[in-house]
Parts: sequence; C-alpha cells; structure tokens
Amino acid sequence: MNRNHPIRRLAALAAVAAAVISFSTGCSDDADADGGKAAAAAASGPQPKTLDAAKIAAQTMFDRFSGGDFAGAWEMYTDAGKKAITKADYVKLNEACARKGLAITLTSARLEGDSKAIVIAKQLVAAQSYTMVYEGDAWKLEPAPAGLKLYAQGAQRAILAQKKAGTCANA
Repeated sequence: MNRNHPIRRLAALAAVAAAVISFSTGCSDDADADGGKAAAAAASGPQPKTLDAAKIAAQTMFDRFSGGDFAGAWEMYTDAGKKAITKADYVKLNEACARKGLAITLTSARLEGDSKAIVIAKQLVAAQSYTMVYEGDAWKLEPAPAGLKLYAQGAQRAILAQKKAGTCANA
C-alpha cells in the first residue's frame, strides 16, 4: 500500500475526527456552563480587604446611584444603613430628589485599619468623603449620621425636608 491508498486516508481521517471530537467535547457548552458557574461562585465569594477592592466597591456604588439604580445602590449599604430606610423608601426618596445622570468620580481613598476605607468622590465641582466598611465579606457604604437621621423620617418626610432645605434636585 502506498501513502495515498484509500484505507490509509480513511484511517488518517478517522484519527483526525477522533481528535476533533475529543477536543470539542472538552470545550462543549456543558463545560462552559460549569466553568461559568465556577467563575460566578468565585466572583461572589469574599471581597479582599484591600484598598483597591474598597475603591472598586465605592465606584460601583457611585455608578449605580448616578445611573439611577437606587435599588442596586441600597444593596451596597451597611446593615445599619439598610435598617435606617427600606429599599422602597430609599428608591422613592432618590427618584424624587437625587441628581441622576451626573457621574460621581472617586478621586482618592485611604485605608483606616483593615476593615474601613475613607473615599473621596466628586460630582461636578463638589467633593465629599464617604466611609466604606468591610461587612459580611464585602465592602459596604456606611451612610453619614446626617443621612441616617434623614432616612429615619421615611421617604415622604425626607423628601419634604430636602425640598425645604433646597437640597432636592428635582424640586
């Protein structure tokens, strides 16, 4: 038999087909789904207690807020913040009074111990400091005492208070 004999070509073709099938089975959608689940599990695991992780969490919070995803922003509050105002009231208050669409940019940050970060963020020309606290394996925004006091009033009274103070952007 020579190299071009039909049986040799068939054997070579069968070997190539077997290799392709073996390779594609290893890269099938099922394997991708398992890999995707593993990646999602890793992503939803504990955040590192680092300044970079605190900065990423803070910027995510600011992006959600400035983008109008107030429910998503509320999810990034500390337990104390969530106890001070319900998600529904937080959304209602911010839909009524927040400046939507104006980017909030993180300008600097520093760690204070291993579970607290102070971040400085700027919107337009105004800069403000915020506290991020490591709570429940993630960085969370700790509302300022004035915010907690405002939230304790409930959405309707908080909206009225902000309008009276001239701090409700949509008044």
